[in-house]
Amino acid sequence: MSRWWRIVLIAVVWEVQSVVCREVTLPPGPIYRVAGFPLSLPCTVSGYDGSRTQDFEWFLYRETAKEMSIAVVSTRDRGFPYAIFQGRVNSGEVRVERDSGDKARLVIQRLQPEDQGKYECYTPSTDVQFQGTYSASVDVKVITDTLLITHSRILSGQSVIEGTALQLTCAASVESAQHTHLSVTFGMRGSTGSGSLGHNLKEIISIDRDLHVTPGRGGSYEKRYNNGEISMEKRSGDEGKDLYILTISALALEDSGSYFCEAAQWILDPSGQWERIAQRTLELGNLSVQPLADTLSVSTVPVGEVALQPGSPLSLTCLVSGAGPWYRSALLVQWLRRGPAGGVEVEVARMSPNGVVSWGDDISSGGGGSMEKGEEGRFSLRRFSAHPADAGQYRCAVSVYAGQLNPAPSSPATITQRSEGVVVSLKTKAVSVLAAIELSRRPLLKRGSTVTLLCNVSVVTTGPTQVEVQWWHKKRELHGKEDKTPENAKGSILATLTFDGISRIFSNGSELSVDRISAGTYRLRIFSAHEEDQGDYHCQADVWTQDPHGGWYNTGASAESSIVHVYLYALVADLLLIPLVVGVSSALFVGVVIISMVTCCFMNRLARQRSNCARKPAGRPIKEK
Repeated sequence: MSRWWRIVLIAVVWEVQSVVCREVTLPPGPIYRVAGFPLSLPCTVSGYDGSRTQDFEWFLYRETAKEMSIAVVSTRDRGFPYAIFQGRVNSGEVRVERDSGDKARLVIQRLQPEDQGKYECYTPSTDVQFQGTYSASVDVKVITDTLLITHSRILSGQSVIEGTALQLTCAASVESAQHTHLSVTFGMRGSTGSGSLGHNLKEIISIDRDLHVTPGRGGSYEKRYNNGEISMEKRSGDEGKDLYILTISALALEDSGSYFCEAAQWILDPSGQWERIAQRTLELGNLSVQPLADTLSVSTVPVGEVALQPGSPLSLTCLVSGAGPWYRSALLVQWLRRGPAGGVEVEVARMSPNGVVSWGDDISSGGGGSMEKGEEGRFSLRRFSAHPADAGQYRCAVSVYAGQLNPAPSSPATITQRSEGVVVSLKTKAVSVLAAIELSRRPLLKRGSTVTLLCNVSVVTTGPTQVEVQWWHKKRELHGKEDKTPENAKGSILATLTFDGISRIFSNGSELSVDRISAGTYRLRIFSAHEEDQGDYHCQADVWTQDPHGGWYNTGASAESSIVHVYLYALVADLLLIPLVVGVSSALFVGVVIISMVTCCFMNRLARQRSNCARKPAGRPIKEK
């Protein structure tokens, strides 16, 4: 039995030895590489015995002497190279780089034309038996360097404003009998932060060997490419050169640095892998991007204070400078005003980036003013007839969308800057106004009746005047408690009689009317008043007068009357309804009780009579004679 096992074991060992033997592998050829650029040939050995760290020796067979081997470099013998390679090996230009113990590559840093030929990779034997292959060879063709790259513009280190557009162009070409492709990349060496240019290398954008445009991954280039802010295109140029154009629509602060253009030549090896065989970089100069905040200036003309008579025209100009080229960046310009007594700053007018003007008040939107764009950087606000309501502090706010001509409504502005304020005051004549409210009473105000309120107004001034009267109502109780919420502190407006005699009703249910019954008396009537109309009432009088051009304006003089309380009593029918219901109910109850008692007594008496009849003895019989 042991004899048979010994035979089987010998057969297995012989089979393994016949299958597993030394094999040396090189990439298939021929391999084309460009003179002056690197060559890298990987060599792998497998199926060997002995140490896992194998040695490699390289030989060259030139085409002019195919039978003569030239020792190039070895991993085990420093004196291995021939004299024509010894100096290059000593300098490291020709060397062997190990990827692992049984895989190494021959590297020639700068190929020379005489390096063309057949390269053999030989592995000295470490095997018990000499079997398999101990070397492999591949043809290497050295072709002439024809890669050219030029520029049409070079940066001179000038400082440009944030948001300015940048366009750089490179021309690249290659002439080769072999089928090769070109790729072109624009990149930048960014600032180190101390003002000097460091080695912070960034690829901005590239067109690869398959003509695909790919944004760089460093910085925000991918996002800006997707937003259309960075682009690259290829065009046909003169003399067989292709033009590669980089466009940055709006320079950002991160774009400061030293720019370069890189062209690479690619070839498809017999192994099916694309290899870069030549590369050339062209420096395009330095660029410094200055923050927009350092250059943007927003001011108003005139400055200080402007004093006007009512009815005079008002003209203010917003001056914008340092925002970069006007044809590259959109502006949003707003005019803001704060009242003479301070308070909240409100928007008077705005001009959107597409030139559309919108108003924040009724005066200008009704034709009382205009907003216009003049020459570059001048935006004017005009009031054709200024009135006291126009008084206050004005300033303009400018939002710059750097490099964006049509920003989306949700797009954030690059920067927003406001000017100093200019105070506009109007010299108005003295106006004195008083208002008093009066409740015209009947003997008793009842629900459903008409409530009449009178507002008596007296005005002391010179010149023609008109009065605008507002009527206000505040409910005294809200679910049994006084309503003290801020929005209801003054109540709600019921109606207005404007200075030109137009009545406006704001009632939420009741039928109202307002009119003027005499020179200084204004009337509010509430028809068919109900419980919701109860509460506190007061009137407010605003005085209007004419400017020299005949236009009416609010003088700002205003007076509020004292408060009167309106309470509605119930109607007589409502007052009689309860006792009537109570009386009828009581009468019915008494009647039912009496009828029940009489019926009960009658039934009891009838029952007693029937009972007595049943207990009486029977009479004697009568005899017959």
